[in-house]
Amino acid sequence: MSKSKTKSPTKTVSPSSKHIWDLSPLYQSDTDPKIEADLAHYHQLSYQFIDKWKDRTDYLKSPHILKEALHDYEAWLEAGGSLGDIGYYFSLRSAQEENNPQLKARLNQLTDLATKIENDAQFFTMRLAKVPAAAQKKFLHNKILAHYHHFLKRLFDEAKYLLSEPEEKIMNLKSNPAHSQWVQMTSSLLAKETRPVYDKDGKLKNLPLSEISSLISHTSQKIRDKAAAAMNDILSSFTGVAEAEMNAILLNKKINDELRCLSRPDTSRHLSDDVETEVVDALLVAVEGFFTTSQRYYKLKAKLLGKKRLAYHERNVPYGQTRANYSYEQAVEIVGRTFQNLDQDFYRHFQNFVDRRQIDVWPKPGRSAGAFCASGTPKAPVYILLNHTNLLSDVLTLAHEAGHGINDEFMKTSQGSLYFGTPLVTAEVASTFTEDFVLTELMKSADDETRLALQLAKLNDEISTVMRQVAAYRFEQELHLAFRTEGYLSYERIGTIFTKHMKAYMGPVVEQSVGSGNWWIYWGHFRSFFYVYSYASGIIISKAMQAKVKSDPAFMSYVKDFLRAGSSATPSEIFDRLGINIREPAFWQTGLKEISDLLVDTEKLAKKLEKV
Repeated sequence: MSKSKTKSPTKTVSPSSKHIWDLSPLYQSDTDPKIEADLAHYHQLSYQFIDKWKDRTDYLKSPHILKEALHDYEAWLEAGGSLGDIGYYFSLRSAQEENNPQLKARLNQLTDLATKIENDAQFFTMRLAKVPAAAQKKFLHNKILAHYHHFLKRLFDEAKYLLSEPEEKIMNLKSNPAHSQWVQMTSSLLAKETRPVYDKDGKLKNLPLSEISSLISHTSQKIRDKAAAAMNDILSSFTGVAEAEMNAILLNKKINDELRCLSRPDTSRHLSDDVETEVVDALLVAVEGFFTTSQRYYKLKAKLLGKKRLAYHERNVPYGQTRANYSYEQAVEIVGRTFQNLDQDFYRHFQNFVDRRQIDVWPKPGRSAGAFCASGTPKAPVYILLNHTNLLSDVLTLAHEAGHGINDEFMKTSQGSLYFGTPLVTAEVASTFTEDFVLTELMKSADDETRLALQLAKLNDEISTVMRQVAAYRFEQELHLAFRTEGYLSYERIGTIFTKHMKAYMGPVVEQSVGSGNWWIYWGHFRSFFYVYSYASGIIISKAMQAKVKSDPAFMSYVKDFLRAGSSATPSEIFDRLGINIREPAFWQTGLKEISDLLVDTEKLAKKLEKV
């Protein structure tokens, strides 16, 4: 990767800018001349690799020549691949300004360029994946290829679903207009919408959807009901658009799966996640067996809030005397203190995120909703986006996204680009691990009243992360099956399926209120098909790791080994090293029982305090 040696001048950070990303480690601005220079450099490096190997077949026979080819391939990825920092920079800028047409145009141009380069380079992995079985066996057992063993094994496992090289090029070329641009359209339209609602201080203001969504769980009935009505109004305005979008991407997915002869709509997700379908199925069945726990939780919450039933948007309303407002500075102090007590490396990485302005904090119109942690190449900084509105949940969101970032920082110390990243089944382990420790920290000095509120908050988070996400996965499964059976789904039909699965985990105490059947429109994960199971797997696995750390702090060294591992082995193999067997159905039930036991303790505490 070409990097300028010129040192940037020291910048004075004003109070208004210190909570906005400093993207200067990537580029100084959208028009930085270095962007064009780097673009030419990445293009040159890409075609050095492509031109060297595109007309050769000797690497498909000789382990020694294959090692040279794989070394060149890894070096190309390490240097930045097709776009390097450029694509990363403009994707971050687009999250800051979703409705900026210049940024959209630039990102589309870059996506087209990257697609062309990747199409030209895909011969390498495709030809390698399709070598005869005897050659596969020879390569997998050759010691000089030991570093590449897992990479090769994954290629060989996926080979039977690959099309021809020309067909794969077409698949790559159509992915943007047939999927990504549909999704971007809906996201951009929603980001533009504002409605008059009461803000957190009870003042009537015109706010964007990203802020409205954070107010639907406000402790004030007036504020949350107004926010929910506004959200329903926005979503109902886009039912036609979302219906067209969802049917378009479902059709594209169906075509892809049929061309690849994939038997289930979620098979491609499991292959890309390097996880056995049996592991995911065991997780789903185990969690569904604990839906009674989430139903009991909502029944308890309704009693504590003095309601016979909860409206759909009230399921996340916090209970009790937890502090109503947590400023960003207070959130940073709480998370930092927790990490410092847990592990010095965790604390150091977190403080770097804060001090180096790698966290974009505040919501505003046109900005991406929700929260995320982004990483580019192993050499690029991690960036975290929040929509902080001073709630307890925002403290936990900071801890969650920081966990992702810390995972990336540990991977940078051990993995190059070939294994830099985590499969989804483990992607949420670090984030839920750190989030849980922060909530535990808040509970340490709590009296019974506060402990009740915090335990309810913890249950709310875990039920949303485990039971709700599995219900969402089941919704996706039925959604894809219904589309493939019926040919087209109206937004009402989609809403009916959505409501069915939300009701399954919530139970009768939570109303499927008017308008709630449209909330799939706002749930972006449904566009990244079958992604949501990873939240459930992540938190249950992290519970096993937390239990080991709490019983033996020295186990943190094994946790850090897991964080460094990236995608260098299957998730099952990585956890085997930690003494955790995720292949056993009983493993998932153990973590789920912890949630159930916490609910029993919370019910007893509420009864002791004469709250129910």
